[in-house]
Amino acid sequence: MRENRIIHRTADGVRIPGTWRHAFIHNFDYHLTDLFIYADGLIDCWGLVTVEEFAEKLRQGWVATELPEGARASGHELAAWQFSEPSTWLTPEILLAEVRDTIEQLNRRPDSTARCLAAVDVFLVERTEENRAAARAAYRAIPVTQRRYALGDMDRKDGPLQVLVAGVGGRTEDWPDEPVTQEEYDEALAYFAERAAWRAEPPRVPVDGPDASFAPAIKLYQSFPMKRVEDPGTRALRHEYPAPITVAGAGYPSVAHAYWALSVDDLSVRAAIAEADTEHAARTLAADAPRREGWTHARTAVMTGLLRAKFTHDDLAEILLATDDATVIYDDDSHFWGDNGGRGRNWSGRLLELVRSELQARRAGIEPN
Repeated sequence: MRENRIIHRTADGVRIPGTWRHAFIHNFDYHLTDLFIYADGLIDCWGLVTVEEFAEKLRQGWVATELPEGARASGHELAAWQFSEPSTWLTPEILLAEVRDTIEQLNRRPDSTARCLAAVDVFLVERTEENRAAARAAYRAIPVTQRRYALGDMDRKDGPLQVLVAGVGGRTEDWPDEPVTQEEYDEALAYFAERAAWRAEPPRVPVDGPDASFAPAIKLYQSFPMKRVEDPGTRALRHEYPAPITVAGAGYPSVAHAYWALSVDDLSVRAAIAEADTEHAARTLAADAPRREGWTHARTAVMTGLLRAKFTHDDLAEILLATDDATVIYDDDSHFWGDNGGRGRNWSGRLLELVRSELQARRAGIEPN
C-alpha cells in the first residue's frame, strides 16, 4: 500500500479508510481500472465485494491477471489498444495475497512481511530447525512480488533473509543451484546482528524538531450561546468567545464580531455588528451588506491580526499555550475556516497554531523580527 494513495468511503456515517491500485476488469473486453480496497475488508471491483467474493471474481477472471495475446483493452476515456506479447507477473493467488496484506496494513495490523520478520526474530533468539522452518514458511507466505524488499534494504534486497531461512546447505530462491555456505550464513547472521543494533537506536529527530505534533489533536466544537465563564477551557479559543478587542480604535466583544464588522464597507452596519448580542446576529447583519472590495483575498490576514489581538489577554494566551503543539481542528460551517470532517481547509485551526507559535517564541525569548 502506498501512503499517498489513501482514500475513504462513508458507510452509515462512518469514514472507512482505503487505498487503490490498478487492475484489469474482463467484461467482454479488458478494462484498465482502479481497484479500491478498504479497511473493513471490502473491495470495489465495479461493485463492493468481500475478500471471499473477490477471490471468486479472480477465479472467474472478472478481475483479470491473464492478458491474452490480441485481446482488446481500454482505459476509460483515455485510450484503446490490443495486447501484443503481453506479460504480467500477477496470478490470482498473488493478487489475492497482496489485497489481504493491504487490508492488514490499512488496519495497522502485521501483514505477511511483518509476520515473517517476527518469525525471524524468534529464530534468532532460539536457533532451532523448527523455528527456522517456521520463518521459512512465513517468508514463502509473502506474495512473491513483495519478497525482494521484506528487509527494506534496497542494496541487499532479501539476500540475507533468504540465506538465514535456508540455513547452511540449503538453497535460496535467488540462487537455487548453489547451496548456502557457512561463510554466507555467518555473513547473514552478522547482517541481522547489525540490523538489530540499528533498530535498537532511538529514532533520529530532524535537526529543527519533529515533523508532526506529539500532543493529541484537539477539536474546537461550536457551542451556543457562547458566554464568558470562569474556566472555559479550550472553548475560549473559539472566535465567538467573549474576549473584547480593539481594532483601529473601535471595540468589539469578540473576534467574530470584529471579523464580520471589518468585512463590510458601511460604517453604520459595522457599528450595528459591534453591538450585536451574538455572533450569529453579527453574521446575519454582515450577510445582508455588501463585502468590502478585495475581502476574499484579505480575510486570512485580517483574521490573523484579530487573533493576535485576542491573545494579548494573558488568561486566554495561557489556554492557547496549554495546547502545546497539538493540531487544532476547528468546527465551523465554513469550508474555508472549518475542518468539516476533513473536507474543509481549517484555516481557523491553522491560524490558531500560528499565533500559538508566536506566543511560544516570545516566551522562549525568540523574536522572529
